[in-house]
Amino acid sequence: MRDTLRMVEKPPPPLSSEPPLRALTEERHADEDQLALRSDLTTVHRVTTSCEDLSLFVLQLPDLKDAEAVQKFFLEEIQLGEELLAQGDYEKGVDHLTNAIAVCGQPQQLLQVLQQTLPPPVFQMLLTKLPSISQRIVSAQSLSEDDIE
Repeated sequence: MRDTLRMVEKPPPPLSSEPPLRALTEERHADEDQLALRSDLTTVHRVTTSCEDLSLFVLQLPDLKDAEAVQKFFLEEIQLGEELLAQGDYEKGVDHLTNAIAVCGQPQQLLQVLQQTLPPPVFQMLLTKLPSISQRIVSAQSLSEDDIE
C-alpha cells in the first residue's frame, strides 16, 4: 500500500515529446544572445575597419616636401589600387588610386591614363572621391606645418 501511495505522489512524466517551457525559453534567450553577439561583433569589425582605413591613410601620408617619400608613396598607392581593383574591391582600390592622384606631380596626365584603362563606373567613382582626398591632404599639410611652428 505504501508503494502505491509513493507512486501517486510522484507526478507522471510529460506525455508529449516537446521540451518543457523553461527549456524552450532558455534556448530562445541563448539564440537571442548569440544574435546580439554576432551583431555586436559585426559593428566592432566595421568600426575597427573604418578606423584602420583612416589610420592607414593618415600614417602613410608622406612628407610632401620629401620627393623620394612622395614618389615611394605614389608607387605603393598605384600598386595597391591596381591589386584591389583586380580582386574586385573597387571601393578600396579607388581610395588608393585617389591617394596617388592627390600627391601626383602631374595629376591630369594620370587621370587621362586612368580614364582609358578603368571601366567607366570605376573611373566615375574615382572622380567622385578626388575632392575629399585632396581636402584631407591639404588638412594634413596644414597640420604638419602647425607641428613645425
